[in-house]
Amino acid sequence: MDYKAAIDYILSFADLERWPGFAYSSRFDLRRMEELVRQLGQPHLKARTIHIAGSKGKGSTAAMIASPLCASGHKTGLYTSPHLHTLRERISIDGQPVSEQELIALVTELKPEIEVVNRNGAYGELSTFEILTALAFCHFQRSGVEFQVLEAGLGGQLDATNVVKPEVCVITSISLDHTAILGDSIAQIAKEKAGIIKPGTVVVSSPQRAEAAEVIRETCLEKGVELIMVGEEVTWQKTNANLCAQSLKVEGKGACYELTIPLLGDHQLENAATAVACLETLAIPEQDIVSGLARVHWPGRLEILSHWPLLVVDSAHNADSARRLGQALEQLFHFERSILIIGTSLDKNISGIIAELAPLFDTVIITRSKHPRAAKPATLAEEFMPYGVQALVIENVAEAIAEVRKRAQPKDFICAAGSLFLAAEVREWAKGISGERYP
Repeated sequence: MDYKAAIDYILSFADLERWPGFAYSSRFDLRRMEELVRQLGQPHLKARTIHIAGSKGKGSTAAMIASPLCASGHKTGLYTSPHLHTLRERISIDGQPVSEQELIALVTELKPEIEVVNRNGAYGELSTFEILTALAFCHFQRSGVEFQVLEAGLGGQLDATNVVKPEVCVITSISLDHTAILGDSIAQIAKEKAGIIKPGTVVVSSPQRAEAAEVIRETCLEKGVELIMVGEEVTWQKTNANLCAQSLKVEGKGACYELTIPLLGDHQLENAATAVACLETLAIPEQDIVSGLARVHWPGRLEILSHWPLLVVDSAHNADSARRLGQALEQLFHFERSILIIGTSLDKNISGIIAELAPLFDTVIITRSKHPRAAKPATLAEEFMPYGVQALVIENVAEAIAEVRKRAQPKDFICAAGSLFLAAEVREWAKGISGERYP
């Protein structure tokens, strides 16, 4: 088996990320994941675990928890999704993605066990995400990690990652997303996210809307676990910001932290405070929290790719994240003329995203990433019309960037947003990165 064959094997199974529409309650069944990890010798139980669910900020918060753990000398595994440029990014140890050879060896080793579970078929066939999750558990076990920081893929209660027994559960900001799968109210979605909470854990919650906070509090009371509410017991205050980093003061339960993070936007301050609350429960020293957060790396989120003209990419993919992006743009950047490059996934709240972004830009160019879930540009163009925007439709990202380069002046501001997949392709162009593309 070579690397492409390993990737092709992983992607040969049902994959909600590429093809949405599976019935959540019938397709998602933890029992087949439990059967697989049991056959593999329970690799998911070998490390101290931080489990993260939420609608927004999961990946950033996971990265901000993992980096201080590494700074403190703990070998740390990080499992996130989706990826920017290569599937290997999802499974990393101390900031290093799993190598091609390591992934080949893992797939070769796990393939017979996967086929046993699928032949048994008692609970349905394993999915791509479940197989990736098992690969992460095995990689972390074989590498001897002390901590594993796991981002739930979808929901929480029935997510493949929810076979773990976490030391800390983190729930980041909850908003309306994946409503066709998780429910069409904040309370319903919160219930799915709170499904990661188990007896014996500590729960850290980012600030939440009242409906979500109530569900989380009730779940913690039912499970008999401690709840730390960020914004109440742990607070933060921004102290400085520029186009390279921002500083904040976090009043934790155990100390006061003077922090600098190289991630932009007020929402990242909230994520940093959430990370601090989690790290305090793990007794990570103050100096390691400070140094770890100072060097956290999480690209594609309000990331500046060039300065003349100013080009920013962001992964905002729902109405709430688009609103926060708009706020950050108005706070951070001052420009004479603005250009938006936008492309979304077809299963997102496209009208909500456009409502937040349309008033902020002089010129709009609509495109689509190569991802199978990318929405047709014509669909987005119709949504811009009520705002009096005659958007230019260009069918692929490379041609959209070429058009922007022809139009843009040195003092212009360009923002590419709407999905992580769009952000990835713009990054690949700007940085000369060769991204993996699979059908």
